[in-house]
Amino acid sequence: MTVLDDIIAGVREDLEERRRAVSLDELKDRVSSVSPARDAVSALRGPDRDTVEIIAEVKRASPSAGDLNGIPEPATLAHEYEAGGAAAISVLTESRRFKGSLEDLDAVRSEVSIPILRKDFTIDPYMIWEARAHGADLVLLIVAALSDQELHEYLELTHRLGMNAIVEAHTADEIERAVEAGANIVGVNVRNLKTLETDKTHFASLASHLPEGPVIIAESGVAEPSDVADYGRQGAEVVLVGEALVRHSDPRDAVGEFKNQGRKARAAYWEEKDARDGR
Repeated sequence: MTVLDDIIAGVREDLEERRRAVSLDELKDRVSSVSPARDAVSALRGPDRDTVEIIAEVKRASPSAGDLNGIPEPATLAHEYEAGGAAAISVLTESRRFKGSLEDLDAVRSEVSIPILRKDFTIDPYMIWEARAHGADLVLLIVAALSDQELHEYLELTHRLGMNAIVEAHTADEIERAVEAGANIVGVNVRNLKTLETDKTHFASLASHLPEGPVIIAESGVAEPSDVADYGRQGAEVVLVGEALVRHSDPRDAVGEFKNQGRKARAAYWEEKDARDGR
């Protein structure tokens, strides 16, 4: 059994417990009274083509790094992220490996005005309704964890509820599957979820497969601003940053520095691309 398989088995058990406590009909009633989802695609596009936006993560722990930070007040951390210029906030809600919760999502939603990603291993439509009921604007759909039919159905439901999905890929084939499913946002994760190994060069190796149109996100492997710059130079429009921000003594300042370095690299990316295209 891979790490991904093990995580999903736990997610499935926890899901059934929540489903017994709150029915799907109850969730749908809650959704009807929740404010409309925020436009995550526009937020992640940024004001111009040189921008590298940051999705800043509220993350208590991970299978690879263990406990990261007590985060006594998720809302306070999210406020600092927003003040630093984050385009969106990612909130881990998986409890067994990441020690997150829907309560963390609720706390962050009450504090910030930017889009929020409910970052969990979505394996059932119930979880999409659940995310919207708790005010999420984005969900995570991992191509490796879903069949093509599930991917299409989950993405269609996400869009029907006014939300967007980060459709996460790890290979060229998975990028193609994400695009065929109709993804508006494609995330390339350089962490192998079957082994938890991280290879930052993996994003560049997939650069030629990145599609035109969807927002492109680089995920994992960020330790310092130069990593954001590398991703921006390789074609990323957005970088998701977790551990480096959670552990930082000044997360507001760190978000600003990540964006600054990303902007410089993104400008160089377009200069080189325009030169190749003869513009």
